[in-house]
Amino acid sequence: MGNSYFKFKQFTVHQSKAAMRVNTDGVLLGAWANVTGTNRILDIGTGTGVIALMLAQRNTGAHIDAIEIDAQSAAEARSNVNLSPWANRIDVINWSLQSFAPSVSHRYDLIVSNPPYFNQSLKSAHTGRNIARHTESLPYNHLIEGVIKLLAPSGRFCGVFPYSEGNVFIALAGAHGLYCTQKVNVQSRPGRKVLRVLLQLETQKRAVAESTLTIHNPDGSYSDEYKRLTEDFYLGF
Repeated sequence: MGNSYFKFKQFTVHQSKAAMRVNTDGVLLGAWANVTGTNRILDIGTGTGVIALMLAQRNTGAHIDAIEIDAQSAAEARSNVNLSPWANRIDVINWSLQSFAPSVSHRYDLIVSNPPYFNQSLKSAHTGRNIARHTESLPYNHLIEGVIKLLAPSGRFCGVFPYSEGNVFIALAGAHGLYCTQKVNVQSRPGRKVLRVLLQLETQKRAVAESTLTIHNPDGSYSDEYKRLTEDFYLGF
């Protein structure tokens, strides 16, 4: 995905200035998060705006706030939104979650995030990319506190995490009264190690619905389940 833009079926994401380009993690989350019955959605760390745009396509009535701490990424996300069919339903806000959460009084039916997850690892020379990838800018406890502050009583949080970090996040969130209710283990091919997890968390504790999503068949072609999940977006499906 080295191009300066990524074209989907109903919108195009320009990504020459954003700290993080369109990637499989974001597309998975945008296609999977449950948008049923949601009127107000928050995207934390929107980057290029791809997840917010996918959710706007999937829910034609929801209003979406997309916050982004990096100024260049926020500007590019705003441009992508303005060029899309849903410019009147998405607001891009150049703010951190830590600043945004105390400033709003309303609650969200759905909160999504593809959060930074590297912890105490080697950083690059690109400041914006470090913010997007490393947890110093958004530690998990800050993310959880923000979600709890902003989530409607019957709302849900959906996120995508590396496998081990996802389990850490589940434990930390549970200690704060936010419980995992759905978990999708994502593997590249059948029998391979689980690399990512898609998580849904809610304030009501109930049994976890756990499943597995395989992206590729053994021969390297895309699996039918991955195609079904993303067929409304990818040009090739």
